Amino acid sequence: MHFRSTLVPTDEASEAAIQDPATECINYYWPALGNANATGTWPIVWLPVTQIPANDTVAQQKFASMNATIPNIAPKGPLGGSLMTATYDVSADPDCWWSVTQCTTPKLQGLSADIASVPEPRTLGYGFDDGPNCSHNAFYDYLTAQNQKATMFYIGSSVSIWPYQAQRAVTDGHEICVHTWSHRNMTMFSNEGAFAELYYTLEAIKLATGFTPQCWRPPFGDVDDRIRYIASQLGLETIIWKYDSFDYVTSLPETTIQGNYDYLISNLTAGTFDTVGAIMLTHELTNFTMQLAVHNYPMLAAAFDHLVPISVAMNKTQPYVESNFTMQSFADYAAGHPKPSASNSSSGGSNGTTGGSVAGSSAGVTVQPHNAVVLVLALLGTACYL
Repeated sequence: MHFRSTLVPTDEASEAAIQDPATECINYYWPALGNANATGTWPIVWLPVTQIPANDTVAQQKFASMNATIPNIAPKGPLGGSLMTATYDVSADPDCWWSVTQCTTPKLQGLSADIASVPEPRTLGYGFDDGPNCSHNAFYDYLTAQNQKATMFYIGSSVSIWPYQAQRAVTDGHEICVHTWSHRNMTMFSNEGAFAELYYTLEAIKLATGFTPQCWRPPFGDVDDRIRYIASQLGLETIIWKYDSFDYVTSLPETTIQGNYDYLISNLTAGTFDTVGAIMLTHELTNFTMQLAVHNYPMLAAAFDHLVPISVAMNKTQPYVESNFTMQSFADYAAGHPKPSASNSSSGGSNGTTGGSVAGSSAGVTVQPHNAVVLVLALLGTACYL
């Protein structure tokens, strides 16, 4: 992989200060990744990781230590093809395959149930998939202006290309979870490939931020007990969702996607979340998805009693393997983030934050359009070299 060298940015702070989306998305050289590439121990960005690189003996040993215990469940289709849903026993659902049955309680003994909702009533587990988007500064500035933290599900390839953007999530006090290396259907991978997709995303996030996540979300929700087991052996808890904004579906009219946000709020009004909260699938994928998040934030903040990172809703104060970063308990977060009025939510709020310093704030979001196209192509399976 080759990088174009540029004088900006040189670190997280200088990247976070950039206001021009085109400048945000200029490739920069990151020595840590350059060193990893030179040793032949790093996958190619955006390509599915089907096997562990030959020179990475550490990863090979780690995979070998678990391989014999991985449940004997066959891949659910050829990688790059279609999921073999037609031949699956839906009624028995022996593998707890979410893509077919939305099963979240594993059949395999010893596996924890997926997190599909949050236990706190009238609470939204707030998060975004498919980051880091290279031009997300305006969006992150907006979240900071609202004193709002979220759970960010990061793709390993994007972290490798945009490490300073990934570092900003830590600086701002967000939680980072794994979203695989290449954003493919995980049940299609071999055991080794599934391990590698998760392992190298963990490594990329650790390399970029210094922290090792303990949570992940399968792309498209595609997970079964084999994949859950591999994730669990890497210390990862599976997070799904029950509500979907479908903000990533480019063929849908904006009114339909907005209707999905409205449906979530109508369920709250109807009392659906009076005993247990919700998780909704949303993205920082494109300008549109981030703009939609900004547009809907005042309405969500006015409707729900609390908008919190998922770890906060689950009262998990240590989101990473490392102990030098903590999230607040739900009670402490709620006390420090009182429910805003609709007028305060829409005005940009205060610039106070417990997550670190950022540069500037903006109630609007403008990202670089070409980055959205590149990322969408990558998510659809087109190899992209940036």
